[in-house]
Amino acid sequence: MKRTTKTALTIAGFDPSGGAGLQADLKTFAALGVNGKSVATSITIQNTLGVEGVHNILPKIVEQQLKVILEDVKPDAIKTGMLGNELIVKTVVFLLRRYRIKKIVVDPVIYSSSGKSLLSLKGIQALKKELLPITFLLTPNLKEAEILSGVKIRNYADRVRAARVLVKMGAKYVLIKGGHLKGKPQDLFFDGKRDLTLDADRVIGPDVHGTGCVLAASITASLVKGKDIITSIKEAKEFIGLAIMAAVASGKGVPQIEPLARLYQDSERYDMCQRVLETVGVLKDHCIGKLIPEVQSNIGFGLENANTLDDVIGFPARIVKCGENILIPSVPRFGGSRHIADIVLTVMQFDSSKRAVMNIKYNTDLIKVCKSLKLSMASFDRAMEPKKIRVLEGSSLEWGTAFAIRKCGFVPDIIFDKGGMRKEEMIRVIAEDIESLADKVLKIHQRYSKLIV
Repeated sequence: MKRTTKTALTIAGFDPSGGAGLQADLKTFAALGVNGKSVATSITIQNTLGVEGVHNILPKIVEQQLKVILEDVKPDAIKTGMLGNELIVKTVVFLLRRYRIKKIVVDPVIYSSSGKSLLSLKGIQALKKELLPITFLLTPNLKEAEILSGVKIRNYADRVRAARVLVKMGAKYVLIKGGHLKGKPQDLFFDGKRDLTLDADRVIGPDVHGTGCVLAASITASLVKGKDIITSIKEAKEFIGLAIMAAVASGKGVPQIEPLARLYQDSERYDMCQRVLETVGVLKDHCIGKLIPEVQSNIGFGLENANTLDDVIGFPARIVKCGENILIPSVPRFGGSRHIADIVLTVMQFDSSKRAVMNIKYNTDLIKVCKSLKLSMASFDRAMEPKKIRVLEGSSLEWGTAFAIRKCGFVPDIIFDKGGMRKEEMIRVIAEDIESLADKVLKIHQRYSKLIV
C-alpha cells in the first residue's frame, strides 16, 4: 500500500565527509519523518580536517535539477544552504518565485567553519537583494548576521538591530544563532515587532561540524508538518542538542553532528530493555534472594551519554525476595526509578563507561566476600551528610555516591554505607553494562552462599 508523506527539499552543497550540506539535511529530514529531496549546488572537497576546495555546479545544471523536482512535486518547505555564487542564487530565486514556494528557510552559508569562502561577494549581494525578499526564516550565525546586515554585533542590542535590518531587507523571520557566544548559546528570534531569546544548555566538548545545517533542516522539517515558527525552532533546538551530544568522531579532525541520534537511541532503548529482562531472568534462575535488602532492590542501566532520569532504565516496582527466590512485580522502563537513576547518573559523571548499578543488602560477611573477590570498594558515612543535602529530598544518594568516588579517586566496583536514621545500610554494585553487573552479582551470591552454609 502506497503511503503519502510531507516533503522537504534542500538546495545545498555536497559534503563528501557526510557531516554537513545535503547529507546532513537528508539525514535530518529522515530522522524527523519527512520525505527529503535534494538539489546540489556545489561539490566541496573536504574531510573532517576542513575544506580544501570548492567546485560550484553550472547554474544551468542547478536549474535543471530544481526544475524537475518542482514540476514533479511542490515541497511543503524548502531549505537553502550553500549556494556558491551570484548566478546560482539568481537561478534558485527565479524558480522559487515561479513555483510560488512560500516556506523557505535560508541558512546563509558564507564561510566554512575552517574559514573557506563558500559564497562569492557578488553571491552575498544577490542573496541580500534577491533571496531575502522571499525568505520565510533566515538563520545566520553572528558573523553571517554582521555581513548581511552591516551591523557590528557586540551585545544583545546589536543583535536586535541586525535582526531588524534583515527583516527590513525582506526576511519574514530572523533567528540569529548564538552558538559562538560566551556562556549559554542564546539564540535571538525576531519577527519584525518583537524579539525573543531562546536559551539552551551548552554541550561541553569540542566544536561539532554541521550544526548550522542540521538546525535549519530540522526547523524546515517541523514547518513541513504544519507547526508554527516558534514551536519549530524550539523543537529544532532540542533535536540538535541530542544530535550534538551524539556527535561522531569519524576522522582525524572535528567530530560530526549525528542527526540520526534519536533513531539510534530509540533502537538502543529497546535493546537495553530486552537485555535487562534477560539479565533479571538469569538472576532469578540463580535464586539470589539472599542478597535482597529489606527495602528491596533495583537495577539501573543508563543510555550512553545519559543525563536525565528518563535516560536510565529501572523497575517502577522494586525487585523483592520470596525466600531464596526473587519476584519482579513490573517490567523495566526508562525513568522507572528515580533513586537508582540518581546513582547511575552520578557514577556516569565520573566515568561514562560505568552505566549499570544494582543495590544489594549490607552485612560484614558480604563485605568480606567482595574483598575476597578483589572488587574495588569505597564507602560513605551518612552522618557526614551536609544538612542542606539531608533536607533536600532525593539528593542523599547523589551526595553519598559522589563522596565515595572522590575519596576513592575512581569509580569502584562497590560503594557501601552502614545506614543512618531511618536509612537501611546498603551495598551498590557498579559495572560497565547490565551483563557485567549480573556477573559480579552472581559471583558475590555464589561465594556468599558457600560462606553462610
